[in-house]
Amino acid sequence: MATQIVMDQTGDTRHEFDPENAEALARAEQRFRELTGIGFTAALRTGPGEVTRIRSFDPTAKETLFYPRLVGG
Repeated sequence: MATQIVMDQTGDTRHEFDPENAEALARAEQRFRELTGIGFTAALRTGPGEVTRIRSFDPTAKETLFYPRLVGG
């Protein structure tokens, strides 16, 4: 199972999917495009406390983290 973790002001939402399932993989890619399209940053967890920003969907990623833009004021 792979996981997409979406962080927002309410906490986080986890979307698990089977990368071997074509339909689930297509939904995960669509979610990636929707979230990055509205300004979320996508990152792969590379180790404890470490992430690497990505700009395109990686179907082999075990865990992708999405976090919103910071808003200052």
